[in-house]
Amino acid sequence: MASITVRNLSPELHTALRVRAAIAGRSAEAEVRLILENAVRPSGRVLLGSLLAEIGNEAGGVELDLSRDKTPAEPMSFE
Repeated sequence: MASITVRNLSPELHTALRVRAAIAGRSAEAEVRLILENAVRPSGRVLLGSLLAEIGNEAGGVELDLSRDKTPAEPMSFE
């Protein structure tokens, strides 16, 4: 897992971060991870699978036959 170091935080910012984390019941490190996650992966982003499903539905939908073939397999013959 990757790690980063953030240098030169002002004392006010560091205190605000620790207070915010304490209010949420998290460590300062966990709070920073959450802030970064929300900044780079916003909750309103479109997920690829959802986008593809939407495109399929707009195109008339797709029916899949997901029933399993229960026919026994025949062994291979090398003769």
